[in-house]
Formats: sequence, C-alpha cells, structure tokens
Amino acid sequence: MIEAKGITKRRGQTLALENVSLSVPAGSIHGLIGAVGAGKSTLFEILVTLLRPDSGEATVGGYDIAREWRAVRRTVGYMPAVFSLYGDLTVAENLRFFARIYHQDPTHIRKLVGEIWSQIEPFSNRPAAHLSGGMKQKLALCCAMVHDPQVLMLDEPTTGVDPTSRHEFWTALHRLADQGKTILVSTSYMDEAAQCDRITLLHEGSTLATLAPHEAPDLYHGTLYEITLQEGSLGSERLLPLLRDWSLSRGCYSFGDRIHLSIALPDIRTETVESYLRGQGVSVEGLHIVPVRPSVEDLFIQLASKGETTDSLNPDTTNALHA
Repeated sequence: MIEAKGITKRRGQTLALENVSLSVPAGSIHGLIGAVGAGKSTLFEILVTLLRPDSGEATVGGYDIAREWRAVRRTVGYMPAVFSLYGDLTVAENLRFFARIYHQDPTHIRKLVGEIWSQIEPFSNRPAAHLSGGMKQKLALCCAMVHDPQVLMLDEPTTGVDPTSRHEFWTALHRLADQGKTILVSTSYMDEAAQCDRITLLHEGSTLATLAPHEAPDLYHGTLYEITLQEGSLGSERLLPLLRDWSLSRGCYSFGDRIHLSIALPDIRTETVESYLRGQGVSVEGLHIVPVRPSVEDLFIQLASKGETTDSLNPDTTNALHA
C-alpha cells in the first residue's frame, strides 16, 4: 500500500533524508521510530505530496506521489505533528468544514471512528483551542478520517498526550487496521514501537533497521546487563565511567533509575561483570546485576551510537529517543 525507494531530501544545508526506503502492506501498522530531527516529518510530507524528494520514488495506494498527487491526497488521511485545525472553530464546525472539502456527510464519522467520536461528541460546541491535548488529537483523527481514506499517516500523534489518551488512541488505530486501513505512524516514544506490526528506526535521516518489534533481541549484538543500584551503593555518576572504560563494554547508559551495560561478547557471565567491578574497588554487594532481553530502545541505542546496521549485527537477518 505504501512503497518508497531511495528517498533523499536536502533542506538547505541539512540532509534530512538519505536513501530511505519503506514498504508497508495493506491493513498493517508501521511505525517510524526516532528522535526529533531523525527525518520522520520530512518523509511524511513527501509521502503526502507536500514536498518533492530530491531523488527516489514512492507510491501510496498504488498512486505515484509525483504524477498522481491528486489521487494520493484522496487516498490519504494526514495528521501533521503540529495541531493544524482551526482553534476558533468548535469541534462540530471543524468536522463540518473538512467534510465539505471532501463532499462528505460529517455524521458518518461515527461509524468510522466509533469510541473516539463518542468521547469528543460531548465537546461539540467547544472551540478546538480549548480542548485538552488528547482531545485535540482525537478531533484531528476524526477530521483526517472524514473522507474514509484507505491510508492514514499520523506524525507524532501522541506527543504530549496523557497515558490514558495514548492508550485510547492506539486502541482506535488497531481497530482501524482491523478494518483494513493502512497506518503509518511516527513516534519518539519507544514503548509505542510494540504497538506496530513492523517498525523502521530512523536516525539523522538514515534508516538503521526495519523489523518486527519482537525481533529486537535477536538483532542485538552481545549481552545486555541491567544494573540496579541499591541504597548505599556507588552512585551511577561514578559507576558509569568505570563501566564505559571496560575493554569488554560496548556501551553503558542510564535507563530510568537503572544502568544498562552492553558487553561485546555473547554469553558473558554475571560473575565476569562483578569481577571487573571488584578490580576497580567497587563493592558489588550493593548492586543487583542481571542479564536482560534487549528492547527496541536498546537496539536503537546500539545502532545509533555505533553507526551500524543490522546487516553488521546479524548477516542472516535484514533490518533518545523521546527528546
């Protein structure tokens, strides 16, 4: 349903996208995962025909983005990263406005988005500018769906939205995918990667990997340890430099209130980590050190920090964060 090959785009002196390719089958949810500045919004603007790529080609719903841009726009429902509805119009007025553009009856939106509409309908007479962040995004989804598009492109739809609204939003997206809609969604929340069928990791305009979220542990190179600092133990600000200087360390970083340590070799035992720390004069009694399965976030950090691709991690497989 969405096919892009070798998309490259320069914005001024900045190379926003470099040779990015993408394939999204019909009825699936595909995530673009990356930090601010990764190139997610630029790729969206190209796919919805607001920008022309410097090189490369793409089709959306079978329509070429350069030659058949009008058909692409009829096929796509688009939510940009910045709230773009009319703040001085009410919820109902915004919906009627977009329905008229597409010559649609606005009342049929109830069937298309179900519970999302039922949640914002009580606010029909409220100006859009006075809605909460979550309600604004739900209204934007309704307006994007008013012409019943086959493809939805949602750029950072849950940024700044409370956890409950995020959950409700993703529930709605899964229902739309079950109805056969194809959804391309970008996010810098790594936990939302698990909501997608497949994801593409973007970093500084380049593709790091494309994978199913559950494949992340298999693509990770080496052994990942999680270190929990117990009360009275050496602080992370002193422990991190010691672990980063270790010859076996591939990377070490704070992960919430814990530390994640990547070891270059597979099958490293916990005792090896403890032995190294003891040699540095660290008492390991105040540390809880256990091997853990790498997450998508851990894989992203490993690829982004080393400039690797999954081809270099696993030759048999093809494929911060929230700022």
